[in-house]
Amino acid sequence: MASKALPRRESRTSANALAQRGPREGVTEHTFLWEGRDRTGKIVRGEMRAGGQTVVITALRRQGISVVKVKKQSYRRGGKVVDKDVTLFTRQLATMMKAGVPLLQAFDIVAKGTDNVAVAKLFTDIKADVETGTALSQAFRKYPLYFDPLFCNLVGAGEQAGILDDLLDRLATYKEKMQAIKAKIKSALFYPVAVVVVAAIVVTVIMLFVIPAFKNVFANFGADLPAPTLMVIAISDFFTSYWYLLFGVIGGTFYFLMQAWRRSPAVQAFMDRTLLKLPVFGEVIRKATIARWLRTLSTMFAAGVPLVEALDSVGGASGNHVYLMATKRIQQEVSTGTSLTVAMQNCKVFPNMVVQMTAIGEESGSLDGMLGRCADVFEREVDDAVESLSSLLEPMIMVFLGTVIGGLVVAMYLPIFKMGQVV
Repeated sequence: MASKALPRRESRTSANALAQRGPREGVTEHTFLWEGRDRTGKIVRGEMRAGGQTVVITALRRQGISVVKVKKQSYRRGGKVVDKDVTLFTRQLATMMKAGVPLLQAFDIVAKGTDNVAVAKLFTDIKADVETGTALSQAFRKYPLYFDPLFCNLVGAGEQAGILDDLLDRLATYKEKMQAIKAKIKSALFYPVAVVVVAAIVVTVIMLFVIPAFKNVFANFGADLPAPTLMVIAISDFFTSYWYLLFGVIGGTFYFLMQAWRRSPAVQAFMDRTLLKLPVFGEVIRKATIARWLRTLSTMFAAGVPLVEALDSVGGASGNHVYLMATKRIQQEVSTGTSLTVAMQNCKVFPNMVVQMTAIGEESGSLDGMLGRCADVFEREVDDAVESLSSLLEPMIMVFLGTVIGGLVVAMYLPIFKMGQVV
């Protein structure tokens, strides 16, 4: 076992030397698996990150290893990295580091323990960066799509203070709570959205196939049709003639709005303000946003990040433009010597309870704990609001379906009722 471990350490030293020289411009590094024999003739294996097979062979020969085989590690396409994967990785890494598992070995365990090819490749690449001497926080910063500034800042703070395992544990708890809030909101929105989609499909089938069949029956009716029936038939005729145009306009509008929402700050600001003002969902979204804001600030402050620097990550983590702009204003006021309580009160987007608990936390010197307790309160309120929202939406959705589908059915049966009265 010792003879196998030595060449692997030597290969990493060689890789470090190559990395310190800096990669040549235009050269992409890959992970290579190698096999060879050391000076005693024993078979040794390992992996190395380099720009090509020639670099690997040269580095191994300098270590006295006779190379037998070098193969680039291939990753099959498939899968993608989602926030749930990052959360699970953070929890696993925190647990293993608390148990005394070395960092690089922990990355190996996580990468080999997942069936998602994209996740395994991501963590293998990060491990390779750390092996070359890169700080863990800097290695994470190379992948901003998966690790936001909040994540990287907390990891960096843990590295500097020597409490990386504790910070990863806090970070894992934070991400788990944020995921729970998002899941609850999605579950509350899924049911009404699903019902609306099903209702749209049913109405489309009625307009394209059912009403034209009734129209043929009513052609020889021999009497004037009721106004609701004529209106529904006219809508059906228009729908049958221009259905492709209607679907194109609706689909194009939806795609345009989603792209504008994603890329245009002005549209994002407008939509975020609109969401907070919705009659039923607005209050749930507001409480969830405040809970995320408080939880993020509590986690950052507890990690020892200065308040002004912590506010850099808090606004973006809230997920709402209104609270992002409010956070920037709070940051400006705090940087000039204003207390956090007064700055939050001036923004007028936080409930009085939040402001008062923040004031108590500042006066008692336990701001992180007070913000955490306040976040717990709002997370429980989000849970209660989602449950009550689900019970409230069920009768509203039944009324909606009855009005739309029932209205179409009644409009088409009115001539039959009228004919029965004549007979």
